[in-house]
Amino acid sequence: MSLIALLRAARLGHPAMRHLGACALAVTAASAWGCEAEQATEAGEDQELVSQTALERDLSFEGMVYVSETASESTILDAVRKQTRTVFGPLRTANVSVAKRELADIKIAATSKEVVSVVNPKAGGAAKLQRVRYKFTDKGIVPKTMSRKSSLALGALCGDYQLQADKILKDCTANDKHDQDFRTDLWYVFNPSRNGCKTAMNGEQKAIDAVKVAKSVKAGQIVQEEVDRLYLPMTVRLAPGKSTSGQIWPEYQRLWTGGVEKDKIIVALVNGEIDHPEPGQAHHVIDDSGYAEMMEEMQTLFNARPNLKIVATDPPKDLSTFTVNGKPVTGATFQKFVQWELDRSGFPAGFSSTDQLALRKAVGEALMKRWVTLEETVTVKIGSAVPRKVTIRINQFFGAGESNGPHKRAIQKSDVILYNGHSYIGSGPWDPELYGPSDFPKSYQIFFIDSCISYNYYNQDYFKLKTNGSKDLETITNGLESFSGGSGAGLGRFLVGLLSGKQPSYLDLLKMAGTEGPAYDWGKDALRVVDGEADNTYKPTATPITVTAP
Repeated sequence: MSLIALLRAARLGHPAMRHLGACALAVTAASAWGCEAEQATEAGEDQELVSQTALERDLSFEGMVYVSETASESTILDAVRKQTRTVFGPLRTANVSVAKRELADIKIAATSKEVVSVVNPKAGGAAKLQRVRYKFTDKGIVPKTMSRKSSLALGALCGDYQLQADKILKDCTANDKHDQDFRTDLWYVFNPSRNGCKTAMNGEQKAIDAVKVAKSVKAGQIVQEEVDRLYLPMTVRLAPGKSTSGQIWPEYQRLWTGGVEKDKIIVALVNGEIDHPEPGQAHHVIDDSGYAEMMEEMQTLFNARPNLKIVATDPPKDLSTFTVNGKPVTGATFQKFVQWELDRSGFPAGFSSTDQLALRKAVGEALMKRWVTLEETVTVKIGSAVPRKVTIRINQFFGAGESNGPHKRAIQKSDVILYNGHSYIGSGPWDPELYGPSDFPKSYQIFFIDSCISYNYYNQDYFKLKTNGSKDLETITNGLESFSGGSGAGLGRFLVGLLSGKQPSYLDLLKMAGTEGPAYDWGKDALRVVDGEADNTYKPTATPITVTAP
């Protein structure tokens, strides 16, 4: 079993996810799969979220589960949370993201309970059950193309749905290799918007309705078919949220005075491997697409800040000299690493194509899982204060994986963190559960976690870990699955803008990281949003900042 599979299995096997009951919802055939509501919003309702592509929404839906007549409150919550989690996939495939981690944060106060009789219980089944209705509410984000939608017809899974994995994959996914890989995580790929899934859900509902008519079901009664249902149609409501209006800026005056260290702005660039080679497949560091993304990130940074120089490595290693195929290489710099890897030029005289490949591989091995620190000193004048020297320190790391060592170090020792890599379905090294308040400096920080659905996984819970919450932290995260192609250059442009001394707003920084720039092959920014920014006070007109290179 792969490490990512183990992570999934560990999360699915958590005690809080066991002993879960069945579910059902009485819906009419007309309401099971009706039209998605679309309406014009009133003037002023859609204030601009700090995002290039997303709008904020107040999201809600109602559902129902059945548990034993004597079920405890913890068992009830387990059952509800198991069901709400299965709305994650439907929302994801509808291009909607929510803030609460895997839709699990629901309180018992949001439920109502009643005992009902089963008119046709199966052999050994309960004659009475407890019906629990609940309402889930959250902050969500949707694409701006959905600005007129007020609801979506989606659905959830019921009971021990994993026992019917084959049916769910066939009915409600494309059932391709990607979906099969998520066989034990069906909540992630479940897509009730597929025509086959709509047919299956409507067919199940009609069958339940037919039995209810045949049994002359009265109030307070249910049929066993309702208890055993697999699919739960539901309507997700979307209402305009309270978004930030006007321009918002990072707290530049705090960044340029130094946070973790006085008179230093410390940036951690944490880059992960992206590709998943098949077992036995030859795979070198430089063959991983994440390595190329890291190099493009550094190329973008060096183009704007050519004075950055390597000052330290950890573990220690001399990166200025190499020997390949018996040939010495001296005077190497990170800029040359980029030139050799991306441009395939600037190699030492007399190097054959074989020598060039060997040098590129040697550099890749030297950079793998090693912190490389680069620095540059600039002069900074904030408002009317006396100009002073400030060190820009870049701590670059490639090869981040499941271990959270690099991530913890970045959190503890950085003012700004830019991460490019996998999310590991929220169970990976950025999982907020792996950290405590002592891991966070008390200074101002910015986290840019450029991975799939990081808005849901790696956002709200971080604010709880900072002493002053959003006053000392901002996050930039993705609402949807993101693409890796062009991500390195995009993060590089974001950092260049942040350090430019021109103090661009957050919206302008997102534009820089998004579709601006040559050869950008993403075409979208996966509903990227800034959070924690609403209480920022900096304005460049009130406090101008000048940054001058030597």
